Amino acid sequence: MRGRDPHTRCAVLYPAIAEAARRAGSDAIGLIDVGGSAALDVDRVGITYSNGQALGDPSAPVQLSSSVVGDRPIPTRALPEIVVRAGVEPLDVPAAFAEVPADALPVVTTTWALSQLPLDGRLRFLQGLDAAATGRTVAWVSLEGVGVAPAIPTLGDRRASGHSIIGLALLERSNLHAEAIGRCWSRGRWLAWLAQTQAADDAAVV
Repeated sequence: MRGRDPHTRCAVLYPAIAEAARRAGSDAIGLIDVGGSAALDVDRVGITYSNGQALGDPSAPVQLSSSVVGDRPIPTRALPEIVVRAGVEPLDVPAAFAEVPADALPVVTTTWALSQLPLDGRLRFLQGLDAAATGRTVAWVSLEGVGVAPAIPTLGDRRASGHSIIGLALLERSNLHAEAIGRCWSRGRWLAWLAQTQAADDAAVV
């Protein structure tokens, strides 16, 4: 079937989670979804983008489509193995990390979940990630309205502008590196990728 919501978000989450794993050098991830469960099926969908790119499983029952805005391609890295899947409430995140094996990267996803919290609750969520990262690397992929996700840059966009920022944060030993890697509209039906692709990174090294 053609999904719109809640699975449509997977068209954005798939490349963002794969990018998090690439940056952390991880071949396995533990997926922790905050406030929902649709993201836990991110590797169980097929995705076709308007520029001809495709990700995921082309034989999956759920097939998604997303329009790419701009001329930057979507990263084509496949998701690594997901060894743990957990759905949690925003402030229950620290307990979920204990379920992720030491050789897997914990990846926390928030998709329009933090907007349900007041600012102090969002800051406590970030503090929970920081506490978990004292002994291991933790990744956070966010799809939130402009200015909602703490520490994620807004790209100069206005709040309540009708689109969401795709955020990627890596925390290691309480060091936080947060980046806005794209924008999306209509909960994933339109996507603009802004981060440099792996191919560009490799070319720069050469």
